[in-house]
Formats: sequence, structure tokens, C-alpha cells
Amino acid sequence: MNLNKMRKASLQFKISSIYIVTNLLILVMNMVLLGGINSMSTSLDMVYQDNLHLNELTDALGAVQDDMTDYLNSKTSDSLEDYYRSEQNYRTLIQDLNEEITGSSFDRMERNIRRMSENYLDSVGQTIEAKRGRNVEKYRFHYENATQMYGYINTCISSLNMEKFKSNSEQYSQLLGQFRLFETVSVAAMLLVMGCNVGIIISFVGTLIRPLKKLAGSADEVAKGNFDIELLPVETEDEVGVVTGAFNQMVRSIGRYIERLRESMKAERELKERELMMETHLKDARLKYLQAQINPHFLFNTLNAGAQLAMMEGADRTYDYVQKVAQFYRYNMKKSQETVTIGEEIEMVDSYIYILNVRFAGDIHYEKKVDESLLSVEMPGMILQPIVENCVNHGIREMGDRGKILLSVYSVEDSVCISVKDNGIGMSQETIDKVMSGTFREEGMAAGSNGIGMDNVISRMRLYTGNENVMDISSEGEGKGTEVFLYV
Repeated sequence: MNLNKMRKASLQFKISSIYIVTNLLILVMNMVLLGGINSMSTSLDMVYQDNLHLNELTDALGAVQDDMTDYLNSKTSDSLEDYYRSEQNYRTLIQDLNEEITGSSFDRMERNIRRMSENYLDSVGQTIEAKRGRNVEKYRFHYENATQMYGYINTCISSLNMEKFKSNSEQYSQLLGQFRLFETVSVAAMLLVMGCNVGIIISFVGTLIRPLKKLAGSADEVAKGNFDIELLPVETEDEVGVVTGAFNQMVRSIGRYIERLRESMKAERELKERELMMETHLKDARLKYLQAQINPHFLFNTLNAGAQLAMMEGADRTYDYVQKVAQFYRYNMKKSQETVTIGEEIEMVDSYIYILNVRFAGDIHYEKKVDESLLSVEMPGMILQPIVENCVNHGIREMGDRGKILLSVYSVEDSVCISVKDNGIGMSQETIDKVMSGTFREEGMAAGSNGIGMDNVISRMRLYTGNENVMDISSEGEGKGTEVFLYV
């Protein structure tokens, strides 16, 4: 048999070819040695199963974070289904982690990862629910908390993965030591049986073990975290050559994967954080800018009327009037609270109508039809008062005591509808179109007019809900009243 054929031959054939020539005992001993080598190969393949599981856990965690972010950005049913699927997958994987209190550092780390993961999944679920419920403050809080916990969990998994990799590498060295011990016993037995062939046997075994020793040295370097080692040459095509080639591929794959994972996670996390932060800051700035546009001229007029009333009549009625004005002032100047309930908005309209009726001798007839179960629904502040103000100033101001305003709150499909209806002069379709498009104020209307007020209301409602269709205006024509529909 030439040298090339010997390179391609299996270990079984090589060992058998030598020991059959000596005696049957040597053949049996070498078959046992071959079995030991194959067992070591199998053990080596199973050593890094823990690391594979942790890698799957990392991928599943990243999928949950990515799918949550995709839903928050798009709010589509497909992205929501993807989130539920990745959330269930990750919840299944963490069930394999240890939950018992033991003295093992690995068990403690797994227990901490499992607990943090359960809290993370709860926070992600609350983020999704807050987003679906349009609760901006709650959504923002839970999202930031979930993102922070995501970083902690990732770090813990990476640390555990590295520690287990080191431990598994140590197990590999132990397996190799056991193989060496097995080898020594086999060689001793062969020396006893065939002393004359000691030189041949030692030379053969040395040739067999040399690549394994190189493999052991490289494995020690990998255990120390050095993935830039020189790859081992594959001198043969037998089992040792296969193990050596597999080890080389493993070192290359692990090194590339760890580097890509670190870079990808860092870049993606930084990009998402910057995008979400910029989007949040932009929305807050626009809301605060639009809120600041509310004209305070009404406040000054009402305060002057209160002063005149105090001079003309008794203190009791003046006290009630000033109390209502004070309530209106506090509500209007509440800059720290960006959202209120429908009930709070209606209370402010009640105060506003009361103030007007004091100023104008009770000429305004005001009625309410409200579904009280909807009063706790949240909406932006100072939305209803500008609408009612427009009804008074541009609808019923010149009608004397015949002016009427009806405020209604009821459910429409998956939204809440707030209706403000008057029996005033009405609006033409052309005027309605200009108000809805935001161009009415461009035609020289005075400050505090219908155009400015409605444009402000529409803009803030669109920012708050994320929808374009937030308001409808209906009028059968001039002299037939106007009804404004607001969708929350």
C-alpha cells in the first residue's frame, strides 16, 4: 500500500493492519483504542451543546425586541403576530433554564436570566398594550424599561455563554487526558505482549497522537479566548483529520459569529435608540408648540366682567363667578399635563358656559347627553372649549336667548365620538372645507376666530391619535345650525 492510500485509510484499517501481524490480542487492544477515539469524537461534538442553546436564546431574545419595535413602528396585524410568535418561542426556551436555588454559579446565572426574562416579557407585553390603548406616557415608560432590561439580559447571556464555553473547553481537555491515559494503558499492554515490536508500536502511536496534541494545544488557546490561533494542518483524511478539520471550522465560525453578533447588536441598538428618541422629542415639541397657541384673550375678558360684577351686586354670586374663572384659568395653564379625561374636558365646558351666561345674562341654553362610562377616556386638554367658543362666537352670539348648544358623548365602533351641536347661523360647504383643510385662517380672520381654533384642535388631535380623520363638520346650510363631530 502506497503512502497516499495510507493517508486516506481509516484508523481502524491502519491499526488492524499493524496489530494483526503481531497477534490477536494486539488487534483487540487496538479495536478498543479505536472505540475510545470515536467516543472522544462524539463527546467533543456534545461538549458545546450548552453554547448552542444559549446562542438560540440570544437569537430568540433579539427576535422579541425586533418584532416589538416593528409593531410599535407599524402597528400592523402581521407585525403583532410576529411578536406573539417570537414571544412564545422565547418563553419556551427560558423554561429550560434553571429555577432552583443552588450553589452553582452557572445555575445562579441561569436563574437570574430566567427571572429577568420573565420581567422583560411582562414589560414588553405592557408596552404593546399601552401602544394599542394609545397611552403615550405608559407606552413610553414601559418601552424604555423593556429596552433597558433587554440590554441587561443580553449582557448576562453573553457572560454565561463565555463562562460555559470556557468550562466546556476544560471538559475537552479532561476528555483528552482520559484518552491519553487509555493510550498509555494500551501501549503498556502491547509492550507486555510484544516486546520485540516496541519500537514499531511507539512510532505508530506517536504518528497517531501528534495531530491530537496539536489539537489540544489549540483547544487550550481557544479556552483562553484566543480565536486568532494558527489553524492546524489536516495531514490525513481519517477520523483525526475530520476532527481537526471540524475544529478548524468551529474556531473560524465561533470567532466570526461572536464578532458579527457584537457589532450587529451594538449598531442596531444604538440606531433604534436614536430613532425613537428623535421621534419622541419631535412629537413632544410639536404638541407643546400647538398647545401654546391657545389665545388667552378670553381670560382677560372674563376677569374684567368679574370685576364689574363685584361692583354691581352681592358677594355670593361674585364668589361663584370668580371660582369658575379660577377653575378655567388653572385648567388652561396646566402645562405639565398633556392629556386629560373626557370628564375633565366636559367640566371645563360647564364652567365656560356658566361664565358666558353670567356675562350675557343667561342667553345660552346648554344641554348634555353623555355616556358616563366613557368619561375616563383620555384626550388632549383644551379641545372642547375652542369648539364651544366657535359655536358661541360664530353661531348663536346674535340670537339672544334663542341660542342652544347640545354636547353629546357616545361610542362609535372602536372610537368615542364627542358631538357639539348649535342652532345658529350654520356654515356653507365651502367654509367647512376651508376649516378642515386649515386654510380658513389665511383669509384674514381675527385672532381667536373659528379658523385658528379649529386648526389648532385638528392638528393636536391628529398628533395625539396618529389618525387623519379626527373631526367632521356638518351643516345643512346657513341659518340651520352646525354640528362638530370629534373622534377620540
